[in-house]
Amino acid sequence: MPHDGSGHRARLRQRLAEGGPEALLDHEVIEYLLALAIPRRDTKPLAKALIARFGSLGSVLSADWTTLARMPGLSDTSIAALKIAQAAALRMLKSEVAQRPVLSSWQALLDYLRADMAHLPIERVRVLHLNARNTLIRDDHMGDGSVDETAIYVREVAKRAVELGSASLILVHNHPSGSPEPSRQDIDITRRIVEAMKPLGIAVHDHLIIGTEGHHSMRAMGLL
Repeated sequence: MPHDGSGHRARLRQRLAEGGPEALLDHEVIEYLLALAIPRRDTKPLAKALIARFGSLGSVLSADWTTLARMPGLSDTSIAALKIAQAAALRMLKSEVAQRPVLSSWQALLDYLRADMAHLPIERVRVLHLNARNTLIRDDHMGDGSVDETAIYVREVAKRAVELGSASLILVHNHPSGSPEPSRQDIDITRRIVEAMKPLGIAVHDHLIIGTEGHHSMRAMGLL
């Protein structure tokens, strides 16, 4: 139905201008994004429905296009507004990682990985390839699924590292359950990769597990 929410949106805009990003609640951020795509509709109910369905702002922005399209009231234009906000946030965070040695900007790396992976509904495996200065040279998406032979092949990691001239690696995957606690399978595949890299002179700095409840570093846990 047609809706003139210009006064309400003006108040949101004023709060944003005066108080910065923290001035708006999660559903209000989504509400304002949707209002840009649906200017003549009250987008607050839809924003609240999205938060109720996915659980958080991060989960809404991380949801894939097909899943969002199943939500009543979301058009392609509305979904595009949500996904472009996610893309902008991830590019900003990734630029912080790409411009500095990873080991000296560890928090920036964690911020980027949590924004990108913590809310994914599937398990994703990535390998970060670093040069001799510990600068990121490639962020490889190795596969989706469990961390086993169907998702990550030790020989493929080694082959890719040689092709890129990697000096070291950081392994990363997420746990959709939310808990970043490593499984026995996680530990086993990590140790196999570490052993495979040794003859090549390639170090494995860490294996990071990302979840909505936080992250775990296998090196910090004494598992490397």
